[in-house]
Amino acid sequence: MNRAVISGLAAVALVVSGGGVATASDGAPPRTTHGPCQYTQTPDEPPARAVPLPPDPRRTPSRGTVDVSVPTSRGSLPLTLDRAKAPCTVQSFLHLARHGFYDRTVCHRLTAYPTLKVLQCGDPTGTGEGGPGYKYKDELPVDLPPAPTDPTGARRVYERGLLAMANAGSDTNGSQFFVVWGDSALRPNYTVFGTVDAAGLVTLDKVAAGGIQPTADDPAPVDGTPVLRTELLRVRQSCRP
Repeated sequence: MNRAVISGLAAVALVVSGGGVATASDGAPPRTTHGPCQYTQTPDEPPARAVPLPPDPRRTPSRGTVDVSVPTSRGSLPLTLDRAKAPCTVQSFLHLARHGFYDRTVCHRLTAYPTLKVLQCGDPTGTGEGGPGYKYKDELPVDLPPAPTDPTGARRVYERGLLAMANAGSDTNGSQFFVVWGDSALRPNYTVFGTVDAAGLVTLDKVAAGGIQPTADDPAPVDGTPVLRTELLRVRQSCRP
């Protein structure tokens, strides 16, 4: 599987995989949508759950925000998606949510490095290897402040509360995403497409405080499976009153 990597200041990697879908017949080229987002099947990476390619209208919605309800086994994780920042990403995320792709999935990775503090979710297999069977282009941030911990100026601050996509390199977004529970220093290679609301930060703090499961090789890890198993019970666009 092609695994996506989020790199911090140190030799740190947060792994998230892209996803793929089998083509209709052997040897057939991957199907790509014809709109501006160009969602493309990834034949070498079958989908973790069956889901079609997202709609790709010529005029992809690029204004306004969308509220998303995400009850979890550890508390609420409400999200606000920003179409202006990442219209193709928001469109894909809502498509996956409508198809129940994220329902009953586990956030499989927690990091607690000084420069990388995120919770990673979005893989139905819970391994970091699963995705939706397609990939699509980056919509990279241009307004993040420089990271004061990086004298080279290459990294930016992904602030506490940001919602962003993980990837396996340029233009390989799939289904996996991360939520930032503490300011993190990253190269601006990860699409920011929303924020976690105040109630969600309380949930993130609870999960982060629970720590990371120790292993035989590392009794006090700062990167790995959360001790507090956090399951996304469902992900749905909120209905406004």
